[in-house]
Parts: sequence; structure tokens; C-alpha cells
Amino acid sequence: MLETTIAGSLPKPFWLAEPKKLWAPWAQSGAALAEAKRDATLLVLKEQEDAGIDIVSDGEQSRQHFVHGFLAEIDGIDFERRVAMGIRNNRYTAEVPTVTGALKRKRPVHATEAAMARAHTRRKLKFTLPGPMTIIDTVADAHYGDRVKMAMRFAEILNEEALELEAAGVDVIQFDEPAFNVYMDWVKDWGIEALHRARQGLRCTTAVHICYGYGIQANIDWKATLGSEWRQYEEIFPALARSRIDQVSLECINSRVPIELLKLLDGKDVLLGAIDVATDKVETPEEVAATIRRAAKFVAPERIQPCTNCGMAPLDRGVAYGKLRALAAGAAVVRKELRP
Repeated sequence: MLETTIAGSLPKPFWLAEPKKLWAPWAQSGAALAEAKRDATLLVLKEQEDAGIDIVSDGEQSRQHFVHGFLAEIDGIDFERRVAMGIRNNRYTAEVPTVTGALKRKRPVHATEAAMARAHTRRKLKFTLPGPMTIIDTVADAHYGDRVKMAMRFAEILNEEALELEAAGVDVIQFDEPAFNVYMDWVKDWGIEALHRARQGLRCTTAVHICYGYGIQANIDWKATLGSEWRQYEEIFPALARSRIDQVSLECINSRVPIELLKLLDGKDVLLGAIDVATDKVETPEEVAATIRRAAKFVAPERIQPCTNCGMAPLDRGVAYGKLRALAAGAAVVRKELRP
């Protein structure tokens, strides 16, 4: 009960990439970069275990970005043809690659790091992949001319990858869909259908992560425009509750999400954001515990997995590790309270 996990990324060490930066350039190249990625993956596994995290991940150490790290191994995407494009409904502008031809995996994308992570931990292993809707919101299209058709093709490719990750021993596969909090009508029209295609045939646990973004200034500014209550989840949770996805990862602590919206996810495991990734302040175990107690009024404790609000890639490594320890300690407090 109250198994802890993380939403996705962890900060990279300075010898792998520039610290506290999204899309940070690699500090190495060639064989040295491959070695640094392996070393960083082993390091973050050990740090998660030392902090007391129950369901660990590779921390996305081998990816510059949670979307583009996957796309780098997909034929039909031209990274030399980058264009400035507004993403997440023009929340901010990013330099994105362009889809110029039929999409196809060149080779397994994350098999190396998944196999290595599986070989070096006895704990449950989680692996994250970008979701189809978020991918198409993070690339330019000069080939398909139909966003749904392109999303479904990405879903097929994600499914190929996910099946191989499951075969490598991954226990939980999570599809990251921050775009679900922006294009709520699309979620109901075709977004969940695309997730179902991405998870087709999987026997492992599946999750979808839906948050309000990394703790970067563009996201902080956007949140300030959302008013006293953030009710985006209210529009999509009923549809997710009816879906074939097992778990929903969401933002909670220090957000303006009405906590009672969690009851709309009846029948799903809730990966409860109990760590704020938009601040360097390290939570106390009691603050984490208080968030879990609030959620437990609407979700059965055995359905709750305390988690981070989002990935922690832009944070200082020491801060991130302190937050992991607080997450585990806070969950332990509530677990002890609930024991008969």
C-alpha cells in the first residue's frame, strides 16, 4: 500500500549534460556519451533505492527530452528541418523537428537502458514513453496532413516499443500526455483511443501521466492564468475512468486542482503528485503525508501511489534527491497510521 514512484525524469549529472536545463546539450559524444548514459542510469537507480522509492525508473538519463529522445530513432522525422512552433496550444514556442515521410522505427529505441535498469534493480521497474497526442503536439507535420492519422501511426510505433520493454522485464509502462490537459475535447474524441492502440497486447501495468508541465517559467506563467480552481481534469477523468489504462498520474500538491475531482477516477490507481517540481523547496515528510491524507478522502489508500507532480529534470540534483527522500518518508508516515 502507498508504493512510491516518480513521474519521469530526474536531473542529469554535470558530466552527462548541462545541469538544471531542459533540452540540455550532451557533455560527451560517441563512446564516452554511451558510457556516461549508462553510468547515470545506474546512479539514479541507486539514488532512488537509497531514498526509499518503491517503483524505480531510469530517470530518462539517456534522453535529452521526453519526446524528442524517442523520436530520434524514428524514420520519417527530419531533425535538421526544425521549425519554431507553438506547443501546448501556444503556451510556449519550441524548435521542433518535422515529419517529412512515413513513420517507422529504425530499431528498438530504449531497449539498452531498459535491459540495463532491469539487470541492476530488484524493485519494480517503470518506464516512460511520450503519448501519441503529446508527440503530435511537439512535431511539425509536412507529410500526413491529418493529426489523428499521424497520432495513430505514432501509437502503433509506441506499441512496438512498449511490447519490447515489457519483454525486457519492465513492470509499468507510462505514457506521458501533458497535452491531455490542454486539448480536452481531443482526449474524448480520439486521445484515449490512441492510448488504447499504444497499449494493445500489453500485460504489464499501464499508466498515463497528465500534469501541468515541468517547473519552467512558461508553465508557471500559464498556471497563473488558470484562476482559483484548475478544473481541466474534470473534463477528462470520467473518460479515463472508462478506459483500459490502469493508472492515472496527476498533479496535486501546491496546485489548485480541487481534490474532490479524484473521485472521478473510480476504479483506477492514482499516482498522486505529492512533490512539487516547480520549486527548489524540499517538502517535509509531513507535507507529503498531508497530501496523501487529503487524497485518501476520495481514493482508497490501496489505490494511491505517492508520486511527483511531473519530471524533475530541470531541478538541482541535491534538491531532487531530498524530494525523493521526503516522498518515501511521507508515505511511510501514512502507511504506519493505516496499519491495523
